[in-house]
Amino acid sequence: MGKLKIVSRSAEPFRDRREAGALLGRELHHLKGKNPLVLGIPRGGIVVARELARLLEGELDLVISRKIGAPGNPELAIGAVGEDGRVFLHGWMLSSAGADAGYLEKEKERQIQEIRRRNACYREAYPRIDPKDRVVVLTDDGIATGATFQAAIWSVKNERPAVLIAAVPVAPQNALGEIQEDADEVICLKLPHYFTTVGQFYDRFEQIDDEEVIEILRQETARREFLPKPGKDREEAGSRPGK
Repeated sequence: MGKLKIVSRSAEPFRDRREAGALLGRELHHLKGKNPLVLGIPRGGIVVARELARLLEGELDLVISRKIGAPGNPELAIGAVGEDGRVFLHGWMLSSAGADAGYLEKEKERQIQEIRRRNACYREAYPRIDPKDRVVVLTDDGIATGATFQAAIWSVKNERPAVLIAAVPVAPQNALGEIQEDADEVICLKLPHYFTTVGQFYDRFEQIDDEEVIEILRQETARREFLPKPGKDREEAGSRPGK
């Protein structure tokens, strides 16, 4: 089980996703200079991830997972599916939601198709970065039921990173237990006593569309050219006269 750090129980909202990413960056400042790979769950999570990657001088990428909504209530996550096709389900919710095996299979396939569509869209602008043997930070703009984050963490863990850190701005208490089982470390900025939706904890929580995600990725392509390479500065210093 991974180490869990709760920064506060505050319910004070963040100004926006950028502020949330900046505050996470403070908590993970020890990773600066270690070339971490920061993965955001699109769409909103990519904004948090961008800010975090910039502060840590790390690389940015994304990992896609999709919610499986309840019958007649698609906003209620009874599970989620990740890029690797693995499905996470809230077993205790299935019967009360009226989700039988046929419904789940149909929804799984529908969400996998959406994952493929998004990957095709995003990867045209930004080739995938291999997380194997990397220090990886996985983030989103918040966790509600934890389903989409859990599916994403399974996908990333399957790629065998050296270290996997789950970093989230806000979450309810009951959503972190299973994530803690799969991550080496979990950091949550706010774990409020009363939680309804992630948007409750942001003054600005606008929808992010595919075009905005692609623009972020294009900007990151240019930024990566200027990222410090681990060990490079030390090597250069050692080759200078008098050093």
